[in-house]
Amino acid sequence: MLVLRFCLIPNHFPCIIIYNMIGGESQQLAVEAKNTSFFYGKLKVLDNLSFRIPAGISYGLLGPNGAGKTTLIRLLVGLLTSHQGSISVLGRVPSRQTAHLIGYMPQQPSLYNELSIVQNVDFFARIYLKDNGNERSKQVEEAVKLVGLWERRNDGIMKLSGGMKQRVSLACAIVHNPPLLFLDEPTVGLDPELRVNFWEHFAGLNKKGVTIIISSHTMDDAAHCDRLAFMRNGQLIAEGTPNDLRQATGKLGASLEDAFLYFVRREEKK
Repeated sequence: MLVLRFCLIPNHFPCIIIYNMIGGESQQLAVEAKNTSFFYGKLKVLDNLSFRIPAGISYGLLGPNGAGKTTLIRLLVGLLTSHQGSISVLGRVPSRQTAHLIGYMPQQPSLYNELSIVQNVDFFARIYLKDNGNERSKQVEEAVKLVGLWERRNDGIMKLSGGMKQRVSLACAIVHNPPLLFLDEPTVGLDPELRVNFWEHFAGLNKKGVTIIISSHTMDDAAHCDRLAFMRNGQLIAEGTPNDLRQATGKLGASLEDAFLYFVRREEKK
């Protein structure tokens, strides 16, 4: 028997706990979607999605362009509202009231070209943090240093490469230390070394209890996630750990690309 309980966990943000009355095991949920659908006009972009994401893991939404990944993330951060079904994030319906609990890094960096790196990060810090100048300045400095841009903190955004803009965008998303991060194609345009640095930082955040949800169409990103959801044509065609998905193919040494193609072909046969 399963019982749902609303609670506050040590970091003082809400969550849902699933408690197993038989085995006594519990699991904190960061996100839950039930039969969620979304339409653009008559076009069904998301089709009856249901999934649960435990707290403190990296969860990947993997699929080709047009699969519905970005639309799903916009629903989860509260920028869009589902037409069918329900979504809860940290135990609440996504809205402006949950914004301070969420960090969102969009696919295209939303930065102010007229401002410097540190000014951009400070701008986002002012939105989410209480008006404590010393504490805010400390968190801005930490965020800029984490993405390796402290030496260039006074440079204008116009002077930066695409990869550097991605790094600034990440700093803006994490400056208020949110318990839940949504990253839309975070490693696009990054060189291999920077991609490794990003994932090392993401792993560190997971250890602190932060839940990270990443949309991507690259198998390299997918391999770093604790759990994956394969998406195609607005549907969830498979979900599990990277190893589970590879093993499902029945092919020795199967890659995640093999696994994705396996589930695509299985769907096509239905």
